Amino acid sequence: MFDRLQAVEDRYDKLNELLSDPDVVNNPKRLRDYSKEQSDIQETVEVYREYKEAKEQYADAKVMLDDKLDDDMREMVKEELNELESSLADLEARLKILLIPKDPNDDKNVIIEIRGAAGGDEAALFAGDLYRMYSRFAEANSWKIDLIEANATGLGGYKEIIFMINGRGAYSKLKYENGAHRVQRVPETESGGRIHTSTATVAVLPETEEVEVEVHEKDIRVDTFASSGPGGQSVNTTMSAVRLTHLPTGIVVSCQDEKSQIKNKEKAMKVLRARIYDKFQKEAQAEYDAVRKSAVGTGDRSERIRTYNFPQNRVTDHRIGLTIQKLDQILEGKVGEVIDALIVEDQSSRLENLED
Repeated sequence: MFDRLQAVEDRYDKLNELLSDPDVVNNPKRLRDYSKEQSDIQETVEVYREYKEAKEQYADAKVMLDDKLDDDMREMVKEELNELESSLADLEARLKILLIPKDPNDDKNVIIEIRGAAGGDEAALFAGDLYRMYSRFAEANSWKIDLIEANATGLGGYKEIIFMINGRGAYSKLKYENGAHRVQRVPETESGGRIHTSTATVAVLPETEEVEVEVHEKDIRVDTFASSGPGGQSVNTTMSAVRLTHLPTGIVVSCQDEKSQIKNKEKAMKVLRARIYDKFQKEAQAEYDAVRKSAVGTGDRSERIRTYNFPQNRVTDHRIGLTIQKLDQILEGKVGEVIDALIVEDQSSRLENLED
């Protein structure tokens, strides 16, 4: 492990030199790439240097302990050694986690697609609840929300809603939300007080840049139409809504949130690139050895990952067996406790694979 850490530190020092090289400074792409690489390993280097400094302090304290000291000084040195041992153990644990290969998408913005599944109107209402939950979680993290497409129902829910969350590290936290979410509650329309079970699916896609996914104009069919709202009423009499069809994959994306056709096309292209990237990623993952997969992963969209039980104010994440009696708080955006537990479990699993 320490050979790898030394190699990372050496690379960090080399990047410092490269970022001062006039040839790099005058090349925007190289400058951006090297700056990002340095930023990605900066924390690892800082913690490693802190570890090495603590290691030296520990060695010095051990030498002092071998000298002839009075009782008071000897106790002080022993106390310092105990503190340094604890600090070294904590730093080593951090370094192990920092050496886990990082998901290259972690720092990206995300596109989230929520769809009401089994349960009709109740599923659509639940999709609305999930949208509000993620919106408030984003606000708590100072991330910006940008609505792309919404197919609302008359009762206040959504058959489908697609939105982007812009913020550094958004994907690193929200990628674990990918999958089927189940709700158990008594619908307002249920006169007999019976508990109904409904589901909504959540797809979390990293925003991709043009250089990551090459999409040729000749492969896209563009259709324009007038946007509409709930009940089919005309919202915009101009042909501002846009539908893009990627002919090689058959992926279809539409956007009608903006009044401008150009802006709608830009938003639709972001979703289209993200879906194409997701398709290729899924195909590559399917070929990966299942034994080496993370215990948590990011979930398949058909996999039931979490249940929200209203009568018992309970949320259960089935992937890690976590149950929390705070459903009301979680739906108000305080889902971080669940996400943090998933991150810890994922890191632990990756660490085990790394040590095998």
